[in-house]
Amino acid sequence: MEKQKTFWLESELIEQLKAKNEKALEYLYDHYASCMYGVAMRILGDEALAQDTLQEAFVKIWQNVEQYDFTKGKLFTWVLNILRNTAIDKLRAKEQKYRTEDLSNLKRKADNDTLKQAETIGITDLTRKLKPEHRVIIEMMYFEGYSQSEIAEKLGIPLGTVKTRAKNALDFLRNLLKEDTF
Repeated sequence: MEKQKTFWLESELIEQLKAKNEKALEYLYDHYASCMYGVAMRILGDEALAQDTLQEAFVKIWQNVEQYDFTKGKLFTWVLNILRNTAIDKLRAKEQKYRTEDLSNLKRKADNDTLKQAETIGITDLTRKLKPEHRVIIEMMYFEGYSQSEIAEKLGIPLGTVKTRAKNALDFLRNLLKEDTF
């Protein structure tokens, strides 16, 4: 069994990493991981996410070590940049997830508010007078926020059919409203 080296010159370490020597990767991890973890914690502020980022960064280092160019900087700088970019990507993904969840919650709230307003002014009673195939189109468009193309896809019917049914339903509702006002 090969004894792990206690000290590597940077050039030797790089050479061994490029040769896919796992002992070199272990050495790199043993000597760089604690500093890298600290950077990940500063960026992310979450232990589990920082640990995950550290592991992902080492996988990227191992897979992309051939891209390292000593003329552009020290190995430590290159490794730290990989970690930093990985952490920033995770942070952006986390922020995007929260934004998406917030938008979904806002949409649900708006949909509920729209439905309540429609019930208050009697629109839902009027839509009950529509043919079922017309009512579903109007409800999806106006109460659930779907576009006509999304409705066509969800219901598995041609877009032209959705447009025709929506037009016919709106004409019917318009005539009902005219009758009620006079």
